Amino acid sequence: MAKNIGFRSWYYFRQGWSTYFAFIFAAINTLTVTYYLAIERAPFLKELLPSFAYYIIIVTVIGIPLLVIIGYLHYKKTGAYRSEADITLEVNPFVRRMLVNTEILIALNLAITEKIIKLSNNEKLTEKEIDEIYKLKNQISILIKERTFSNNKDLEFLKKETENS
Repeated sequence: MAKNIGFRSWYYFRQGWSTYFAFIFAAINTLTVTYYLAIERAPFLKELLPSFAYYIIIVTVIGIPLLVIIGYLHYKKTGAYRSEADITLEVNPFVRRMLVNTEILIALNLAITEKIIKLSNNEKLTEKEIDEIYKLKNQISILIKERTFSNNKDLEFLKKETENS
């Protein structure tokens, strides 16, 4: 990871710039420009908002709750965030790998737990159950051998899993 210090620094710089610095400056710039170029030159608006301080207070009181609602709608009530998450999954092999590993571990743990419960009740595993274990083991072995971070085996696995559910 140390060999990527330049790219890592570039990423942190962009995050700091876009999330904090540019956001704050954009807000200040928007407030200043809209007040001094629009409101100050419109007499009816100047009566409603007689000073820059009043304008900032009113925009803050109305704008912050409005933007919180818009952010909430973005994440919870529209397909926008789901699309962003889908794209992240498609393009980031590390995120894909974590999700695939989790899905495999859940299936494996469930199968093992079922067999342990049966064996702890002094029941024998049927031939079908043993075959299921081997089938699961073989599926995992094949996936582990074939997948890399640069191919789409993990993505194919996820698409197959989502089609089955």
